[in-house]
Amino acid sequence: MNNSEFQTISGWIQPNVRVLDLGCGDGELLAHLAQTKNVRGYGLDIDDGAVLASVSRGINVIQGDLERGLAEFDDQFFDVVILSRTLQATRKTEALMREVLRVGREAIVTIPNFGHWTTRWQLGIGGRMPVSKRLPFQWYDTPNVHFATLKDFDVFCAEKYVRILDSVALERGAPVSRLRNVRADVGIYRLQDGRNN
Repeated sequence: MNNSEFQTISGWIQPNVRVLDLGCGDGELLAHLAQTKNVRGYGLDIDDGAVLASVSRGINVIQGDLERGLAEFDDQFFDVVILSRTLQATRKTEALMREVLRVGREAIVTIPNFGHWTTRWQLGIGGRMPVSKRLPFQWYDTPNVHFATLKDFDVFCAEKYVRILDSVALERGAPVSRLRNVRADVGIYRLQDGRNN
């Protein structure tokens, strides 16, 4: 995660709130939020190494598979649930989003944009599945299960009654306002359950 993503996510989080970071990795984001925003947070990750790295940073972390649901958490228990570059690696995307919006008052979701022009170029002209600094995996070893563009995610939110409170598109850390779906390599969304609000 680059500095611009950190700043965007941090800017959307109020001080002293409860945060759940799903797919927290090494706990870097939660440690940053604890230090700069005094959040009370938990991380959840399935990877042994990630869990150990998070613990070494002083993060409260739970080892588990987020696709099995978040039944251990009550409705609206967290102020913010973060899914940073995790959603595309899940199989039950819609069910997970419902759980995220159930346990959190808001969600922040960061997704890679598979509609970025370099991805289109590599696939269209080169005839091969894209590999880049942002997407460094070959087709046969990628953790990504779903390949969505920012436009796909916008439509998903509209169809599934997920309210987009705010969004930022970035290309190499710089904000993109025009031709987001072609120019941005990552999208960051601040979301809320649109069925209840």
